[in-house]
Amino acid sequence: MSNSVLRTQARVVAPGMDIPESRILLGDCIAEMDKLPAASVDLIFADPPYNLQLQGSLHRPDQSLVDAVDDEWDQFASFEAYDAFTRAWLSATRRVLKPNGAIWVIGSYRNIFRVGTILQDLGFWILNDVVWRKNNPMPNFRGRRFTNAHETMIWASRSADSKYTFNYEAMKAGNEDLQLRSDWLLPICNGGERLKDKNGRKVHPTQKPEALIARVLLSSSKRGDVVLDPFSGSGTTAAVCKRFGRTCIGIERDPEYAAASRDRLAGVETLSDDALAPVPAKREAPRVAFSSVLERGLIEPGVRLTDAKRRFQALVRADGTLAFGNIIGSIHKVGALAQEAEACNGWTFWHLETPKGLSPIDDLRSVIRAEMAGLSA
Repeated sequence: MSNSVLRTQARVVAPGMDIPESRILLGDCIAEMDKLPAASVDLIFADPPYNLQLQGSLHRPDQSLVDAVDDEWDQFASFEAYDAFTRAWLSATRRVLKPNGAIWVIGSYRNIFRVGTILQDLGFWILNDVVWRKNNPMPNFRGRRFTNAHETMIWASRSADSKYTFNYEAMKAGNEDLQLRSDWLLPICNGGERLKDKNGRKVHPTQKPEALIARVLLSSSKRGDVVLDPFSGSGTTAAVCKRFGRTCIGIERDPEYAAASRDRLAGVETLSDDALAPVPAKREAPRVAFSSVLERGLIEPGVRLTDAKRRFQALVRADGTLAFGNIIGSIHKVGALAQEAEACNGWTFWHLETPKGLSPIDDLRSVIRAEMAGLSA
């Protein structure tokens, strides 16, 4: 992939604009990443070998063979060898990641703690560890340990100063207006989503579910972003990127996996602009002064505001300030002083009595913002 193509991919993509094609590169992940320009990638999702260290075949109680991960690509001679490999590929990702970029790495108890240590050693800044809870995990057939019912993902920015992407409002709105937690209950990949060969066997033993990658992308990337998957495998990241209007650079060293991924990618359609329109972040919304609410007649001077628990009352003055006893000031200052707090968001703290009960004055600010958006459309 040429530098000029990557520079094109890195630009901000507006609705209706063409997004450069996602692609699967065949080759060693470190060698292929070394060919990419520095600081050219917005987000990385990495599903590296877990180094499961399986010893011998695994059987069910009826002696049938379990289709476990025993491929050569998951085997390392020692922990030292695995650590050296991990440090090498993470160093390569750090070079291609933009200053405000971020990385997700998924793993099991066999490897994720080693990965986390090396991430920190290299200067990445860990934001969250997210637990993927599987509601249909494989049982522990030997009955000597707890069932391994989860995998761990580490989400880290390139540095402590990175202004990484987090679509907080969208994640909260899609979660019944509750903050999304760091434990995600999702099923493993199965059914029609699972890639099969002509004999009906799984193409890849550790294919991740699209729902998992979708949540990663929707939470921490934007439309038009360049996403790198250095261990592309069955191409799930590339497929979900294409569907959600991101450009994916997938790297896979196994020709069979790469071919299956390319076939999969060719069958994916990108969603419409309307379906991909971002939820506006509140901090990016146009500023509205409380006096504008009075000027629009949405609140009359002389009305009294209260908090959600009706502990405090403040009088709305004609100039857009509030009076609380002998205190006169902005909705924020008066709200803070009333609670004896250092700071306060007056828009969400103060409420207005309505026929339907208390309503935050932030609802009135939303009315004005909607009008402003209509004028600029």
